[in-house]
Amino acid sequence: MFERIIQTPLGEVRLRSDGESLTGLWFVGQVNDAKDNRDIEMKNNLPIFAQVESWLESYFSGKQTPITFPLQPKGTIFQERVWQILQEIPYGETMTYGEIAQRIAKEKGVATYSAQAAGQAVGKNPISILIPCHRVLGKNGALTGYAGGVHRKEQLLRIERGK
Repeated sequence: MFERIIQTPLGEVRLRSDGESLTGLWFVGQVNDAKDNRDIEMKNNLPIFAQVESWLESYFSGKQTPITFPLQPKGTIFQERVWQILQEIPYGETMTYGEIAQRIAKEKGVATYSAQAAGQAVGKNPISILIPCHRVLGKNGALTGYAGGVHRKEQLLRIERGK
């Protein structure tokens, strides 16, 4: 595994890769920041890191840019399904934890599903910003729970809304 730390307008970000795909993106020091640092090699010249850094520069300048490089988040089947749903939330729009739970319930053919379970999976997202967990809001649109800090969540949503 390879790692690189870059500076963004919202602070330092840790990128992690298997050499081909992006496997992690965390704000340095955030809740759920990469804990396992065994067998990690600091490397600045991986093509995937250059692609991610370029994408982030575009994103932070307010441009909606498609992701054209591979993402490889690792989690449970349930977590990975929730992360897929996050990637389907359009740029500048939001969804609630309850709406994610309703969507999963519908897919599973059950009446209800726990918004809390959906929230826990969102909170374990290993690729912040690119898998846009910041687009998920609490009940009634409340800005709640973002591993990188609610202040960053608010700023990311402002960028996407052009404010």
